This record gives sequence, structure tokens and C-alpha cells, in this order.
Amino acid sequence: MFEEFLYLLRKRGLKVSLTEWVSLMEALDKGLHNSNFTGFYYLCRCLLVKNEADFDCFDRCFLDYFKDVPFHQELSQELLDWLEKPNSPTGEYDEQQAELNDQLRRTEIEALFQERKNEQREQHNCGNYWIGTHGMSIYGNTGMSPKGIRVGSQGMYKRAFRVAGERRFRDFREDSTLDIRQFQVALRKLRQFSGLVDLPRTQFDVDDTIQVTAQQGGMLKVRYKRPRENTVKILLLMDSGGSMEYYSSLCSALFQAVSKSGHFKELKIYYFHNCIYTRLYNDPIIDPRNSIPTDMAISNLSEEWKVIFVGDAQMNLRELEGHYYGHGEEGPRCGLDWLHFFRQRYPHIIWLNPSDRPNWGEEWSHSYDAIAELFPMFPLTVDGLEAGMRKLLAR
Repeated sequence: MFEEFLYLLRKRGLKVSLTEWVSLMEALDKGLHNSNFTGFYYLCRCLLVKNEADFDCFDRCFLDYFKDVPFHQELSQELLDWLEKPNSPTGEYDEQQAELNDQLRRTEIEALFQERKNEQREQHNCGNYWIGTHGMSIYGNTGMSPKGIRVGSQGMYKRAFRVAGERRFRDFREDSTLDIRQFQVALRKLRQFSGLVDLPRTQFDVDDTIQVTAQQGGMLKVRYKRPRENTVKILLLMDSGGSMEYYSSLCSALFQAVSKSGHFKELKIYYFHNCIYTRLYNDPIIDPRNSIPTDMAISNLSEEWKVIFVGDAQMNLRELEGHYYGHGEEGPRCGLDWLHFFRQRYPHIIWLNPSDRPNWGEEWSHSYDAIAELFPMFPLTVDGLEAGMRKLLAR
């Protein structure tokens, strides 16, 4: 039963034991793959891969071996036809519905999606309930919901956390250009920003030892110097949710690299959604119950802190320029005010962007341009991160 797949995995370096292979056969016999190909893929990956670092290798093997297997859609062709040929104009943006959609968890959206698939009997567009287009619904395409499931068509706003019927397994050799190790190497450049501390001379000074020894005609004279102490203090602010779901894996790699790095004297990490407002969040779930007022979070962070924003800089202008998600009576009154406040307070500040400038939607490109004018913006790539680190070190 496709034993060649086992041999291919082993040939590519994955250490799959016979016990694990037998467990896979037993799981298939019990129907744990739910009788579908995507379920079979996840079952194989669960039982045969021991380390997350091997996921890419496994996906390449899976793609190579099963590339000719026909793929059965999870959606009816009739529904896909409706979504490919909508018969209605673009709907209107509903801010209240957008906030309600944004509060839904992925599991809730998935459950509602299954219900709608079974209930829907005709084409619907510009709404917020059925699977359709141009509306505020959390399932469909070309809609305006801050998150949901894309069904059919091509991705535009990159707000969907998954695409219905999409084959998740693919060749990552071209898609995945960054990993935690590469991020860590780029972050090492911040080591340059360190100072000598007033401690005993205990660190071996190679250059001075060579110079003094040469001056004494070759008589070895070992010299020591005071140790250096890392003085870098980093405030990392990461956009989470909405269109940033598309870059969750990339941002996760950056987060892990920063968290595991020993290059910082102090490190603080907060999250925001789309733009900075009156509160910062302690986790990417953006739960108000686990948040802190922005002014309180930075009250003790002096201008010597180096600030790194991570986000795609794409949002509705109501969020950037209007009184969105609440505002205080004093101080910054909108997202753009808060960004100006950070720019003025912290001279060493950059913006890392995983996305290109959008060529669709005037409002989204306008928000991107406004933020790019305010902060030095670098792509979230190895070269971009290294360039950003050099900018943070500039005096």
C-alpha cells in the first residue's frame, strides 16, 4: 500500500520507523483521515514527522509522490460558479459588523461556514450572512470583512485565515525564504551597540596583547580589558489579526528569533491591531482583558529604547485618521496621532513590512504611503532586516 512513499521519505532524510508506518496503516483502517485526501495528508504528517523542522521536507515528498492524485473540492461546483460570476455591485462597509466579525474565533467561523454550506440554496452577494461576494460576510471573496474564509476567486486583501478547498501541502523551497536562524543572524548586528562597563579588566584583549608583545621584542605580555555589556533595549510592536493572518508564520519566526536572542539588555513585546491606539495587548489574540493603556506601557521607556514596528501598514482610513477603537480626552486622538507621538518620542525607530505596497484600493495604498513617509520602512526579509538593524544603530 504505497510503500514507495515510505522509501521516498527515508531517502530524503526523514527517519520514519516501521512502527510509525504501521500506526499510519492502522489509523487509515479506522478512518481517522475522514475519507478525504487533505485529512490523509494531515494524518501522515502527524504520525510520520517528529520535528517541526522536517515539515518542509515532508511536504516536498508528499507533493512529489501524490501530485497526480485527483483533488476533490470541499465545495459544490454550483456554489463556486455563483462566486465567480456575481450579479451585484460592491456593497457598503459596515463598521459595526466589521468589529463583530473581528471578535469571532477561527473555530466559530469554521463551524458557521459548515452550516452555511449545508443551508445555502441560491446565490447571495453584498450581505453579511451567506457565502457571497462584495459584502461583510466572513466567507466568500472580494468582501470587506477584517477576517474570514476565502471561497473562490483570487486573494486581494489577504485577510482570510484560510482558503476553502486549498491544498495546504506545497513545495516550500521557493515560498519559504526566511527562518528563525536567519533572523537571529541578522539581529546580531545589534551587538555593535554595546558599551564598556566599569568592571575589573577580565576580558582578554587580543589586539593590545599583540601590540605590546611586538613593542617588547616578542616577549609575551598578556593584556586585558573591561568587558562589554549589551546596552540595547528593544520595544517590539507587532500587528496581529486581519490581513496579518496571512503572514502569521513569518511573524512567528521573527518573534521566536527575537525572544531567543541574547543580544538585548531589555526586551518588551506588545501587539496591536492595524494601528496603535489607546491600548497595547500582551498576546496576539488581541484580548482587551489582557491589555494595558499605551501611555502606561511606554511611560518608563526612555528615548534610548529602539522601537521596531511589524505590520503591513494597510487599513481603512477611518482607522488611521478617525477616532477608531476609542480615544482619550487628552493626547493622541487617532491612529496617525499615536504614530506621530512614537516618531517624536523615539529617535531610533523602524517599520518592518512583510507586504508590498498594495496596488488595489486607494484607501489602503494611502494608509501604506502615510506610514512609509513617517517611518523608515524595510521589507521583512533577511536583507531588509539587516538594513533595518543598521538604521537602528545609526546615530
